[in-house]
Amino acid sequence: MVRGALVVAAALLAAAVAGCGGSGAAAPPTTTIRQLRQFRIVFPEGFTRAEMVKRVEAVAKIAEHESHRKVKLSGRSYAAATAKPRTFSGFGGRKLPYEGFLFPDTYDFDRTSTSAQLVSMQLREFRAKWGSVDLSYARSKNLTPYDVLIIASMVEGEAQVPNERPLVSAVIYNRLHAHMALGIDATLRYGLHIPPTQSLTESELHNPTPYNTRLHLGLPPTPINNPGLASIQAAAHPAHVDYLYFVRKPDHRHHYFTSNYQDFVDHEQLYGY
Repeated sequence: MVRGALVVAAALLAAAVAGCGGSGAAAPPTTTIRQLRQFRIVFPEGFTRAEMVKRVEAVAKIAEHESHRKVKLSGRSYAAATAKPRTFSGFGGRKLPYEGFLFPDTYDFDRTSTSAQLVSMQLREFRAKWGSVDLSYARSKNLTPYDVLIIASMVEGEAQVPNERPLVSAVIYNRLHAHMALGIDATLRYGLHIPPTQSLTESELHNPTPYNTRLHLGLPPTPINNPGLASIQAAAHPAHVDYLYFVRKPDHRHHYFTSNYQDFVDHEQLYGY
């Protein structure tokens, strides 16, 4: 009985070897593909290109610290990758700065990712989002796609709550139509590199920078940040209201909107401005 069992066992082993590769060859080893560790970078809506450079620098250092490996991404290389103006599809043949086109979102990268690849992802995301926007109303008001992007950046810079975006946009449209100075402080802050936490001085309010929309009629020369889709949609579809003025309420989030100048002045005084 023992000898019979050994014969059966030997036959089973021979069959198993044959099934794995034929003439007694060992089974090939299993190959394991190691995935590089993924990191994440978040660009909030309304970040400027300069703020994105700082965010890339900070996140790259965190990635190096956590992985104990050098990463290719850096603030310096991101700044270089977004430094030179270029043409953008759908925005004419003029070379334009990257400001406005670096879509704010969450992006993944690994230690081999380059700044050029990150910028490419942002531009690809911008094209996808921009393609969903109907510009027919803006065109009827003789506004170009770049005008809409500039307005979107101003809406992003001024509106703090979602339902006010179309109202801020409406004020901009109405003032452009009335040939009034826009008076958007966010554009002046951008031009003079003044943070929103810092009050504007009298001399700054009279600075002749092209971004001073208190002094110069029309839109500023470029976007003042990189707006999200909600602000882009608001810039393309302003609310149908006759507002010409708004003033920030004491909560520093909401605004009071009006079409009457004296009403605007009264509320400025009411809110302590």
